[in-house]
Amino acid sequence: MTAARTLVLHPGLTQVQRDCLDALPLTGNHVVSGPPGSGKSLLAAHRAVHLALTGRPTVLLSRSNLLRQLLRDMLKGLAVPGAPVEASTIHAWIQKHFGDGIPRSQDGWFDWTALTGQAAGMRGTHDATTPHLVVDEGQDVSPEFYRLVRLAAESVSVFADECQRLTDTNSTLTEISDALGRSTGRADLSGNHRNTREIASLAEHFRTGGAIPRMPVRSGTLPLIRHYSSARDLADDIVIKAVRLPDERLGVIVNSMATGGDLMRRLERAGLAHEPQLYSSEASAGRYRDLDLARPGVVVVHRASVKGLEFDTVVIADAESDSAIDPTSATLRMAYYAMITRARQRLVVGWQGNRLPRHLEGLNGWAQMRS
Repeated sequence: MTAARTLVLHPGLTQVQRDCLDALPLTGNHVVSGPPGSGKSLLAAHRAVHLALTGRPTVLLSRSNLLRQLLRDMLKGLAVPGAPVEASTIHAWIQKHFGDGIPRSQDGWFDWTALTGQAAGMRGTHDATTPHLVVDEGQDVSPEFYRLVRLAAESVSVFADECQRLTDTNSTLTEISDALGRSTGRADLSGNHRNTREIASLAEHFRTGGAIPRMPVRSGTLPLIRHYSSARDLADDIVIKAVRLPDERLGVIVNSMATGGDLMRRLERAGLAHEPQLYSSEASAGRYRDLDLARPGVVVVHRASVKGLEFDTVVIADAESDSAIDPTSATLRMAYYAMITRARQRLVVGWQGNRLPRHLEGLNGWAQMRS
């Protein structure tokens, strides 16, 4: 018997995205893969709304708190009266679901084996409060998490791209599917609706595997690999861009929060039309924790928190911090793949020092070089 499918149609989706959404049954576990710019986060939000219409609690999960904020704001425009969806980090949801006294492992993370044992003990007691879970950027979570939620949720829908694994607790698509069970459905989402062809072509240089994505139709300027003489030179260039494009969002991606903090101080002194924002995962609340990602202006963010985000212009501020890393390293390549593909219109890869970092060599034709 074919599972019932929702008839609710949401605006703003491409035909490919609508077809993918409509093809997902409202029962069972599913893994949806797609390249950057294919709309995985948007589709995850739509999927969560569809599942909420079944009457069960539905939670849209992410590992990153900054992505949770973005998903929360997406849901505000999609929510259906009487079918609320909660956006939560995985960490917060586990604490809420399993209560106080959650067992921890020696590394400070959860003891997945103990938690899975608890969930197995509750199996068979599922009722109307057992939630549907939708996980965005699911490649950044360990297989142990998926073995746990297979037992603790009514259904699990995962949106992922294994070419963007940036954490030390990540999973391949196969590992996710295996952990969720043999009956897990698989779907592919194609297309790149974010980047220009030039930005996507540079990102392709860093891609580590998977199917070759279809190049965008939209064209723009070549990405720029720029040498900055100092931190002041870097900050001045960001200020110039923000002044020239006052209605756009400019993302500054750093590999060091010390660099990010120094940039913020310089940007705040510049008197920009929109107050610059900085996200710090160490902040518990306040201006460095809760950002307005919809408004124009500069946002400074660590590379570990960029997944799912997009900006009109992206400046990767400190590429020299990777100079000592093997340029063939899969971890390095995935990091640059993820960072580059955050840019909608313009991209600058900045570096300081006396020598071009090795991973930026040989990119003539894909990028302009400027001193």
